[in-house]
Amino acid sequence: MYGLERVIEEGMPASTRSLLLEDGNPSVNDNGICNEERSHDSSITPILVLSTFIAVCGSFCYGFAVGYSSTAESGIRKDLGLSVSEYSVFGSIMTIGGMIGAIPSGKIADFIGRKRTMWLSEIFCIPGWLLIAFAKNAWWLDIGRLSIGVGVGLITYVVPVYIAEITPKNHRGGFTSAQQLMVSLGFALVYFIGNIISWRALSLTGLLPCILQLVGLFFIPESPRWLAKLDREKEFETTLQWLRGMNVDISQEANDIRDTIDISQHNSKAQFLNLFQSKYAYPIIVGVGLMVLQQFGGTSAVAYYSSSIYVKANFSTIIGTTTAGILQIPASIAGVLLLDISGRRRLLLVSAIGTCLSLVLVGLSFLLQELHYLKELTPILTFIGLLGYGLTFAIGMSGIPWVIMSEIFPLDVKASAGSLVTLVNWAGSWIVTYSFSFMMEWSSTGTFFFFAAICGVTAVFIWKLVPETKGRTLEEIQATITHFPTEVC
Repeated sequence: MYGLERVIEEGMPASTRSLLLEDGNPSVNDNGICNEERSHDSSITPILVLSTFIAVCGSFCYGFAVGYSSTAESGIRKDLGLSVSEYSVFGSIMTIGGMIGAIPSGKIADFIGRKRTMWLSEIFCIPGWLLIAFAKNAWWLDIGRLSIGVGVGLITYVVPVYIAEITPKNHRGGFTSAQQLMVSLGFALVYFIGNIISWRALSLTGLLPCILQLVGLFFIPESPRWLAKLDREKEFETTLQWLRGMNVDISQEANDIRDTIDISQHNSKAQFLNLFQSKYAYPIIVGVGLMVLQQFGGTSAVAYYSSSIYVKANFSTIIGTTTAGILQIPASIAGVLLLDISGRRRLLLVSAIGTCLSLVLVGLSFLLQELHYLKELTPILTFIGLLGYGLTFAIGMSGIPWVIMSEIFPLDVKASAGSLVTLVNWAGSWIVTYSFSFMMEWSSTGTFFFFAAICGVTAVFIWKLVPETKGRTLEEIQATITHFPTEVC
């Protein structure tokens, strides 16, 4: 039986290991892939901005849906007479829907395309919000929430993949991480206006980004890499030229995309079992590992149950949740601006260490409460700790794992690998949200110290295993991170 180090060593060439320390300066790898500096750097075009904006409208819907259950709890329980257990089902059932949507997400995106998959997600999200808005009982609420979950399960995979595939390497990190900015905006908006309008009006507000995306998809192009994979050569070149600008020479980038697709399709058939080949061990460990650690670091617990945490700490839920939602916006903006400057690994490390220290502070606050020592410090320490967690999580661990997921998997296994990674994320979210209340009954202190320990493990995992992908094209990353025996230049 292989240990983790042996599996990584066999699945990761020396050139890939060098990615851990490099800051995106291409070189010639051990497999003969020429990674010399390429002329893929392009200016930002209007259609690129529009395409990214329309795509991340789905991410806005996701963030809005995550925060909705916490903000609407008192209104829904009062109007419909729901018990605590009934509302708990409503709050957590979105994660079940997310898993249902995640399982086929990669295959669907490969079969019908990235644009149509985003369109399909809205077929679930829009009816879901309407069912909640006009709900007469718990069943309406649960079916609507489940439907939204299926939609956002598709969104969490296809949006980062689509943006990564349409964006030039010098802007890819910032554009791809814009999805997390929109998640934070949706989360902040629902927390802000949820204290002002009714829960039914709030759910109708969730329809707006869905409708905007549904209409906007008619005006943006399909992913050029998906078109190339289907041998739709004329559409591929036209779309790539449109995205890069009519005066930009796309010949080198187009050739690299074609070569990588030819190699990947020649070397492997698109089957799920191919993920277990040794050459994919390293990217699978990185992708799955980041998603597991992201969820077990407490993100869903804090997002779904922040109100109850503040109540237990005797702190104002309105002040706590509203402040946290608003401050996530500048933190997410900072993450977007820094991603293509500092690189993925540095931001992830800062984020993991910051979340670890913040959760230690929250755990310490509840320890003081349990010991009946300086109990007056518990509310303020909890508030500072949760704010610190939200801010440090937003700049790195929130969105960068999805950026890396969209970058490291070759096209021949991207569908299967992406579905696996997305499923793992949603499954982790369900486990954490389902078990959190029981953990808090066991020990509030132990719960947050456990989450802090996972964040500490995350920092070590990032330092040892996560590659730096800044400054490389998708083709360079994927050729270097797996064994491709054929030279492409």
